[in-house]
Amino acid sequence: MKRHSFLILFLLSFSVISSQNIFDALRYSQTEIYGTARFNAMGGAFSALGGDMASIGLNPAASSVFLQNQMSFTPVISDRKNSAWYNGTKTNSNDIDFNVSNAGGVFVWNNYNESPWKKFSVGINFNLTNSFENSLAINGSSGNSIGTYFRNIAQGIPLNLLQLQGGESISELYRFLGETEGTAAQDAFLGYQGFIIDPVEDIPENSNYVSNTGSGSYNQGQYTYSDGYMGQYTLNLSTQYGEHLYFGFNLNTHSINYRESSFFTERNSNNNSSIKYVGFENNLYTLGNGFSFQLGTIAKLNDQIRMSFSFDSPTWYTISEETTQYLESTRIVDGSSEYTNVDPRIINIFRSYNFQTPAKLTAGGAYIFGYQGLISFEYSYKDYGTTKFRPSSDPYFSARNNTIQNELKGSSSIKLGGEYRWNQVSFRGGFGFDESPSKNDLAGDRTTYSFGLGYNAGSYTIDFSYSRSQQDQLETLFPETNTAQVSVARNVFLLTTNINL
Repeated sequence: MKRHSFLILFLLSFSVISSQNIFDALRYSQTEIYGTARFNAMGGAFSALGGDMASIGLNPAASSVFLQNQMSFTPVISDRKNSAWYNGTKTNSNDIDFNVSNAGGVFVWNNYNESPWKKFSVGINFNLTNSFENSLAINGSSGNSIGTYFRNIAQGIPLNLLQLQGGESISELYRFLGETEGTAAQDAFLGYQGFIIDPVEDIPENSNYVSNTGSGSYNQGQYTYSDGYMGQYTLNLSTQYGEHLYFGFNLNTHSINYRESSFFTERNSNNNSSIKYVGFENNLYTLGNGFSFQLGTIAKLNDQIRMSFSFDSPTWYTISEETTQYLESTRIVDGSSEYTNVDPRIINIFRSYNFQTPAKLTAGGAYIFGYQGLISFEYSYKDYGTTKFRPSSDPYFSARNNTIQNELKGSSSIKLGGEYRWNQVSFRGGFGFDESPSKNDLAGDRTTYSFGLGYNAGSYTIDFSYSRSQQDQLETLFPETNTAQVSVARNVFLLTTNINL
């Protein structure tokens, strides 16, 4: 991919933003199971258990289950493998990410006075909720050319807006179109200046265009690299009432840091095509900050059985974005090959917008076998159809919200976990199932299997876990009607050190 130096452009209208779509809604609304090694090994089924640093981010009542002060730190290695099928061609790719999965501390105060409020706790916690480190390669042949995309997006735009006027530079006109017409006009400008489309009539008021890529078969490829993360930072307050009830409250701040760079290529040897090669680069940089709150409770029905319930509010984000583009092409002119590059050297900086994720309800249960072990269960529900871009009064966001309501649905999640203790060693296993949030297979069901080991040395514990998740999803190429089926396998390795204070 080409690297550039850039001029800077501010775009102030919500209606010109082109990156927000249903894939962004899913990316920022779904979360992965990371946490601590013990949490991960047991499939994340900790809502009714508590007493683990990662469980604080799941159920706020978890911190008052701790018997003493504790600090915890968990690094993670995540290996993501992609298998992409595009019109019968399979392409494999993978990426490895090193990160911090969980870090935090809990401080417990026992109340020895004659009061039903037995204990108070305060927790400070970080949970990694998503890692965006990914390398995805897609290759194959298609009968749908990128020329169709540029032709369709240019329809209705007067030719004189796409032509350079006396002494005007590529950067100047690209910037002007962004400020006055929006990103669709910028794409049309790239297509016209790259000779991919031509006007039906060579007059200034022409608004109809034809593609120069002809018809036939096109060898296409797209390489997409992304990195970044989503994280949840938690201030936790919890208390124990009597011998059997725990209550908690979390105030969370959230962060999004996402970078994506994609480079699309198309080649053909069709006799009716003067364009033989197209390269189209698009880069996106997203920063977001948000907040949410959680309420939770754990009830001990007796020494063996625990039940829990928690509520996660929506997360309310403020998001800002930047985009850059670059296009190159090769065409045949009088029997010779001619190379063209259209490099605006402009950063589109968009005005911030708001984004709201779905709320979540969670119920759990656990059965404790004394000191020997336990089994736990958890069920949660999120209605992804309530995801919203705001302000909803903006026509662009209103259309995207209608698409979300039509394409996404409520999704259930089931988690199972178990632990068996033998002296100082613990053996753990887990299973998770996340129902697809999509009505039309944009993202399929996700299954997760996990296991792990733990060693308790008294003043500290060391835990290890491995989990593997599998999910199918769709990925889009340019033109936007072209999609590839991608099978994603994620292997996660965690190592946690807990220190009792």
